[in-house]
Formats: sequence, C-alpha cells, structure tokens
Amino acid sequence: MIRKFLIGLSLVAVFALGVVAARYFYNTKSVKAVENSDVVLEKIKTVAKLISIEGYFTEVYDYKDYWAYDMSWFRKKALVRVKARVSVGYDLAQLKVDARPEDRTIIVSNLPEPVILSIDHELDYYDISQGTFNYFSEADYNKINANAKKFIEAKAKESDLISTARKEGNQVLELMKFIAESAGWNFVVQSKVNLDTLLN
Repeated sequence: MIRKFLIGLSLVAVFALGVVAARYFYNTKSVKAVENSDVVLEKIKTVAKLISIEGYFTEVYDYKDYWAYDMSWFRKKALVRVKARVSVGYDLAQLKVDARPEDRTIIVSNLPEPVILSIDHELDYYDISQGTFNYFSEADYNKINANAKKFIEAKAKESDLISTARKEGNQVLELMKFIAESAGWNFVVQSKVNLDTLLN
C-alpha cells in the first residue's frame, strides 16, 4: 500500500517537474519574437511655414449609409467623436524679402494669405451598428476618417481662425517694421493683402 502511494507520488512529482521544466524551456528558449520595421523615405522637401495660431476642435460626426431602403438589415451607421488640432498660418515658400543697402530699405513682397497648414485628428467610434447585408469594411473606416477630416476643415473655415491668424501675421509684420526702423531702415510691404495702410 505504501509502495503504491510512493510510486503514485513519484509519478505526480515527475509530472509536475516536467511541467515546470517545459514552462521554463518554453519561456527562455522557445519563445522568439520577430519584429520588423521598414521605413521608406520617399521624398525630402524644404518647407518654410509659419504657424501663427492653433485651434482645437471636438465634434460629433454621424455617418450612415444604406442600400436602397433605410431599413436595419440594409443600414450601417456610426457615431464618431472627432478631436482635432488645426494649425493655421502662412506658407512662406513664395515670400520674397529684398534688402537694398544703398537706400537702407527692406522690401517684403508676395506675402501670402493665411491658410490651414495641417489638421491632426483622432477618432473615437461610438454606437457602431451594421445590418445583416451591409457591414463596415476597411474602406468604410478609411472613408469615415477622410470625411471626418473634411468635416473639421469645414468647421475650421467657418470659425475665426483665419482672421485671427491674419491679425497675428500683421503683428509679426509690425514687429519687423519696428526692428527695421529702429536700425534706421525703411520697411516696405508689397502684397495682394492691403497691408500698406497698416504699415505706412
């Protein structure tokens, strides 16, 4: 009786030892993580952009589409919260600044209008529902992402971001004019924007 008990206990101990050894071997020897990262640099472009103001938006975007009839079997919809940071400023690629030492004059021309330079956004999906015959695909999510960005862009254009950025740009020009005139130079702005009255 005792012999059978010892044999059984030995078998249990060997089994437990095997499990522990197998886990140790699996954790230290067998697990191999393979990570791969390919970074492709396609293009390097020199940019000259001045961000003069940023706006932060939180909007709710309602997406729905359906086949032929607006019935639950054929309808899919999603309620999406869009959080975005919109940067507004100037693309200075075409800006020209000429200094004429002979008459101590600085001429600024081709001054651009303020534009939306970038939109950084993220989406939180709420209340996603899809019909039996109409379901969300990867293309749908990409479409929602693109539409949400356009939605934020439209909201930004409706806001006072552009006009506020223009005021900030005018203040930069005023500062440049003050520095130039303090050094005994004339400061002239030639642009489509009617800033001559502001700076002269």
